[in-house]
Amino acid sequence: MYYLGIDTSNYTTSAAVVSDDGTLVADSRLPVKVASGDRGIRQSDAVFTHVKNLPEVMAGIGNVISSLSAVGVSYAPRDVEGSYMPCFLSGVSAAKSIASVAGLPCLEFSHQAGHIAAAVCTAGREELLNEKFIAFHVSGGTTDLLLVDNLKITQIGGTLDLNAGQAIDRVGVMLGLEFPCGKELEKISAPINSVKPMSCVKGMQCNLSGLENRASDMLKKGELPENIAAFTLGSVLVTLDKMCENAIKEYGKLPVVFAGGVTANKYIKTALEAKYNAIFTAPDYSRDNAVGTAYLARKACLGI
Repeated sequence: MYYLGIDTSNYTTSAAVVSDDGTLVADSRLPVKVASGDRGIRQSDAVFTHVKNLPEVMAGIGNVISSLSAVGVSYAPRDVEGSYMPCFLSGVSAAKSIASVAGLPCLEFSHQAGHIAAAVCTAGREELLNEKFIAFHVSGGTTDLLLVDNLKITQIGGTLDLNAGQAIDRVGVMLGLEFPCGKELEKISAPINSVKPMSCVKGMQCNLSGLENRASDMLKKGELPENIAAFTLGSVLVTLDKMCENAIKEYGKLPVVFAGGVTANKYIKTALEAKYNAIFTAPDYSRDNAVGTAYLARKACLGI
């Protein structure tokens, strides 16, 4: 039997299927495109694009409806009261329609829980979903430091202003790169140890707006783009590093999981994986996807 997951985040329409034994059977995605020079997308445009994308995305998972045990869907950004974004309504509508016609349960999970599940399950550490660990969810929409205990997610820190992905995208657009800018900024970056990074961390909270301002000043003064890119990525790295150090001091030496699109960066992954023996997923599953949501549906149905 199979478990379907659907996720309609700001920038990706996605569906995935996993089997009873945990094998990833299908993973289908389409991007929500952002106009050149823009730094984001309006929610109305995201919803419209998801509605157009969903038929093609669902066709990409194959004919599995007769073998489904449940449908899982991302309903909100986070597991907190009041967390809401209209883009997720597109996926919820599709998931409930499929479940209703097929006579299946429709299980709702947060987008954040899906990211965390995608990280641990695709890294072969699914047992962590029943344990306690520290997690970072670092993307364009979140820079959250979390304590996860048997899948109960509690935010214990994070950004007080810009998210890490926002800072990276804003600097990238400033340098003339196409949004989202993470991959391209990494490509043009000088080695991050070639420049002096900055960080503003107090306990388990951080501020990242100063990073954007400093990068803007560097550009005005004629600094090379590759050095501005290295400064930006290096500053995100030292910020996450300091927050992680402080979280371990507070909560003890727990496993550490990094999820979200920013964690696909090779500099960040290499450094933090080595220092903390941290768990990272493959870059393709760090970006928005429905894989984690499908795994969560499987876990809920099988009681594992």
